[in-house]
Amino acid sequence: MGIRDGIMDALTAGLKKAAIASAQRHLFLCMGPDCCVPADAEILWEYVKQRVRESGAQAMRTKAQCFRICTGGPWVVVYPEGVWYGEMTKARFDRVLAEHVLGGVPVAEWAVATNALCGQKQA
Repeated sequence: MGIRDGIMDALTAGLKKAAIASAQRHLFLCMGPDCCVPADAEILWEYVKQRVRESGAQAMRTKAQCFRICTGGPWVVVYPEGVWYGEMTKARFDRVLAEHVLGGVPVAEWAVATNALCGQKQA
């Protein structure tokens, strides 16, 4: 096995682990530092990972250092609909997970902005 084969094996394993082929949603979590306390965002991040895994949601999740909003965080954005939720907590995330990620219906009362990806209908 050559180096290239080893890289391709690792890449294939990484793509499978990230669930890229089966994902229907992609969740981004802003980790601060200006919109929220980064340590609090890290606790929420661990919770998001756990709940997505437990729920069986076909969703990828990515943490980001800063969305440049710098207030009202932590922020979660759900794509492909592009729904932005601020002031995220564990309880709020559970509702977003159940209603939006799994149920397909954004939580309108918490949606601060919507910017769907090209070709996607607005939520």
